[in-house]
Amino acid sequence: MNRLNRIPALPAGSLLGVVAPAGPPKPGQLEQVAPTLHGYGWCTRIYPGCAGPTHLDYLAADDKQRLADLHAAFADPEVDAVLCLRGGWGAQRLLPRVDTALLRANPKPLIGFSDITSLHALRDSLGIPGWHAPMASSNLLGVAAAPEAERLFAHLHTGAAPGLAIAPGLADHALNRGVSTRGRLIGGNLAVFTALCGTPWALDARGAILFFEEVDEAPYRVDRLLTQLDQCGVLDAAAGFLIGDFSGAEYPLAVLADHLGRRKQPVLAGWPSGHCVPNFPLPVGLDVELDVAGRCLRF
Repeated sequence: MNRLNRIPALPAGSLLGVVAPAGPPKPGQLEQVAPTLHGYGWCTRIYPGCAGPTHLDYLAADDKQRLADLHAAFADPEVDAVLCLRGGWGAQRLLPRVDTALLRANPKPLIGFSDITSLHALRDSLGIPGWHAPMASSNLLGVAAAPEAERLFAHLHTGAAPGLAIAPGLADHALNRGVSTRGRLIGGNLAVFTALCGTPWALDARGAILFFEEVDEAPYRVDRLLTQLDQCGVLDAAAGFLIGDFSGAEYPLAVLADHLGRRKQPVLAGWPSGHCVPNFPLPVGLDVELDVAGRCLRF
């Protein structure tokens, strides 16, 4: 399989196709998406499923509509990148019916995180990178979100290619270990990609840098997830670990130290990506040097 080694830069005025592969927006949010994106210089095409009707109360629309929107956005020659509306749950339900030939023929950037981890995993299996990054309704609306939007859009305008370095000014962290290592950056939300274990879309962690973040998960539940990854061989297969944010619950320092401390791979922790502010965009699916000593990533 030939992997793409860059994510293309998007010039000003590019068209973002907005889709909702998972949950619905909160009341009043969808109406703000297009004006907000236009204000930052983007053109938009918002696909029908973003407006519902919701399905099972927690899906933006039924599976058929959400899948149709996803296919339409990637097939549309005018759409330059696909921006997810929000996370929640639902993307994994679509995976068996995603047209992989369509994705291969149209490897445009996919932007999203949280539940969108499932779609990044599918695209990674096809050799297509994407942006683990803030989403339209959950992270980019309102004056307070301006720094998040500006950071994301700066990354979209420059793209990601060999030579890119990301250094968010990390403090030292108790979990940090080792000097540096290299591998393909994979991962995302810990619960979501753990749920892919045993499916055709499970992430291939062999020689990879495994990134994970989580929200609202107590330490014992993080332990459960990491134990499953351990027993599936995922943790042993990885070349190194990039630990993102753990918010909404007690930080699972002892659990992370227990699982990662028994291994020899390098660890860089405290990375500001996930359900947090700031949420630094990460180009997943690209080869990276994890520089623990320098507390940065070099692609």
